[in-house]
Amino acid sequence: MSVQTDTASEPLPQTKRDVIPLLLPVVLALVTIPLIGSASTWVTLTVASLAMGMMIFIMASGLTLVFGLMDVLNFGHGAFIAVGAYVATLVLGPMIGYVQADSLWLNLAALAPAALLAMAVSGALGLVFERVLILPVYGNHLKQILITMGGLIVAEQALYALWGPQIIPLPLPTALRGSYIFGDVAIAKYRLLAMLIGLVVFIVTMLVLNRTKIGLLIRAGVENREMVEALGYKIKRLFLGVFMVGSALAGLGGIMWALYREEVHASIGGELTVLIFIVIIIGGLGSIGGCFIGAILVAMVANYGGFLVPKLALISNILLMVAILMWRPRGLYPVTNR
Repeated sequence: MSVQTDTASEPLPQTKRDVIPLLLPVVLALVTIPLIGSASTWVTLTVASLAMGMMIFIMASGLTLVFGLMDVLNFGHGAFIAVGAYVATLVLGPMIGYVQADSLWLNLAALAPAALLAMAVSGALGLVFERVLILPVYGNHLKQILITMGGLIVAEQALYALWGPQIIPLPLPTALRGSYIFGDVAIAKYRLLAMLIGLVVFIVTMLVLNRTKIGLLIRAGVENREMVEALGYKIKRLFLGVFMVGSALAGLGGIMWALYREEVHASIGGELTVLIFIVIIIGGLGSIGGCFIGAILVAMVANYGGFLVPKLALISNILLMVAILMWRPRGLYPVTNR
């Protein structure tokens, strides 16, 4: 007499979706409404926070994949940001007529090749950086920190040698200056563009990670590198590709941040390195979704905090990271066990 079981027919258990981190930016925005008082000021600060968050996300998204997949502490990530910004000046300078034209399409026709070239050069630099500096120190975090910090310093000094120590102005294109006025609310045109680009990068990245074979391999590599290698895939090539894409995104973020600040200098990347690491730690190592939420939270705290309590603005990001890690020690959406 055999005992029949229905185990094979039972549905697989569904993973519960954690929506609490998704609500944090909404809750933070709502809590600040009575504190700020003015509805128009609140809307302006919120839009500024979203735009700033998108730019930070673009710069941090590549690093969070590199950190999560490759287990590499790349403190030289800021070099790719600075290189992207400087490459943009080389393209936008000769195209000054397009930049100064009072036409959005002509302005975008100048920005598009500048962004593409910035991404290409930063990606190529990432190839050299990974092959020369990082390849010999895989698995050794202390050496990674030292050698990538050294790479950042060398890159900054090379930029000083090529362009000099002076700050190079990088004005916004004419059609992207000013603001759209909605009643008492003024929303900067460039911030809307930054939000759009950030959303596109986020959506494309999520689609690639979740809907393509290469994305499956990346996510599998985050969870279990040995298993991916056992299946016959060359994990080193996958690592190199991810590193180059992360470097290219840093270059794109560099040109966007330089236009946001309307200036370029050699230390622009180094100044953002700590902020980017704060974002990926808050989000959870290797998590694009967590990085996205973390970038928005960091920008919101910086903008709201700078308006409400200016003296705390400089340490607001550190306080946010401490609060998140006390609640979730591995970040909002950790995807690695490291």
